[in-house]
Amino acid sequence: MVERYRMIKDDEEIARIREAVNLGAKLFERALEVLRPGIREVEVAAEMELTARRGGAEEMSFPTIIASGARSALPHGRASEQVIRAGGFVVCDFGVILRGYCSDQTRTVWVGPVADDAGRAYDAVREAQQAAIDAVRPGVAVGEVDEAARKVLRKKGLGKYFTHSTGHGVGLEIHEAPRVAAGQEEILRPGMVITIEPGVYFPGKWGVRIEDMVVVTDGGREVLTPTSKEFLAV
Repeated sequence: MVERYRMIKDDEEIARIREAVNLGAKLFERALEVLRPGIREVEVAAEMELTARRGGAEEMSFPTIIASGARSALPHGRASEQVIRAGGFVVCDFGVILRGYCSDQTRTVWVGPVADDAGRAYDAVREAQQAAIDAVRPGVAVGEVDEAARKVLRKKGLGKYFTHSTGHGVGLEIHEAPRVAAGQEEILRPGMVITIEPGVYFPGKWGVRIEDMVVVTDGGREVLTPTSKEFLAV
């Protein structure tokens, strides 16, 4: 019963989540300042986490994911001692807890000279993510949002490389109801805050994921995450 009540956030809760999301965005800005070939994944994560603490975060909302090269094909590859090298993606998935509420964001950055297939994969994920965001509105089943992302990736021939659900609720905990996944029938209502995070993963090669937090409004949706989703190469 409590979990179901918590799916709908009031105005104060949404304001706190927005603050957490905005602090999280500053962490990515710091990541871009230090992310270069030769730095270790854990060093990038450490710089981001220091920025979080300086910004008032109580803690990270989950262990920071900085996964480079072939490790970017692991959807949940926590930051390791691996040195980041040119010629691959780096998946940066991170969040903070601020005033009790969580944030969650993913951006994927290319390191070094850009391969042609990297740009195509990134554009496909970005298109799939936007399709899922566009599907968010009151009265829509979360399974339909998931399908909107999958439909784009199937059309691009990448459907089999999207191996997890499209998103989840966020609030006091990093994973809350509703689950935005295939076959889920929960109906979106104003006040729900969910992630939209499709990705594609090529084992042994690299992966791409883009994630924003979205609040369902009376008239549709509002994307809370302010960070650009343009393809970035460093």
